[in-house]
Amino acid sequence: MKILCADVPQLVEALSRERLSALIDLTNHEAIAIDLHQATLELGCDLMKIIATVEIALRNAVFANLAQHFGVANWLQQPPVAFCWKEPERKKVAAAIDSAKRAQYAKLNQAGKAQLEALAYPQGRPANISHLKRAKDRRKHIAVSDGKVIAELTLYFWKRLYGPEYEQSLWRTSLKRTFPDKKLTRAAIAAQLEIIYQSRNRLAHHEPVLHKRFCDTMTAVTFIARHLNGFDSAQESALTRLIEDDIATISAAEQCLRARLDAFRK
Repeated sequence: MKILCADVPQLVEALSRERLSALIDLTNHEAIAIDLHQATLELGCDLMKIIATVEIALRNAVFANLAQHFGVANWLQQPPVAFCWKEPERKKVAAAIDSAKRAQYAKLNQAGKAQLEALAYPQGRPANISHLKRAKDRRKHIAVSDGKVIAELTLYFWKRLYGPEYEQSLWRTSLKRTFPDKKLTRAAIAAQLEIIYQSRNRLAHHEPVLHKRFCDTMTAVTFIARHLNGFDSAQESALTRLIEDDIATISAAEQCLRARLDAFRK
């Protein structure tokens, strides 16, 4: 990466001196600090790709498992009476459905919106109703697929289902089949998902994942990929094979970046 000397003051201002301060203090060189900052961001983008792959596989496995377990339509919104979402998950499901409906509503033309309005107000639209209320009433009549809803639910939701709150109601009754190795406990899986979740959040806010945090994240990602829907942890899973080249490449890149940083600490 070529950084022009004349650009350095503007780049420091753009990225913020506070954000670059640790790297500037380490290298005593603003241009090198900017270069290392960009290398850290690039590493984070590659790591996010790996985490995204594992997250997609996890949520699809959990969704398929629970759909079979509950055995009723619309179980995300209205699970059987014997089961009740904890309040955080209930709110997340409602927000995901609303977000999916908003996205679908935004794609409709005027004719499509008019059809929804006819469903919302079969006796005619009330007088003096606000545009916001009209849109909300229209969206109530949009049907969204399960796939659209699960795409709106975050990793926070899926990892929460492996928490102690759902030990009896979900893990023992159903979710253990997503990690069928009998040696694995719910707590062990929850711990690895928490590591991935914390790193994902850091990456989403453009914060670095390096050193021990990076190693722990790679261990957690490999653990989930190897054991998800698998019986023999000694054998390589299809998901592991899918991401193994990415893991090898990013691990080498992280070691290289770490060596560059460590060179300034000597």
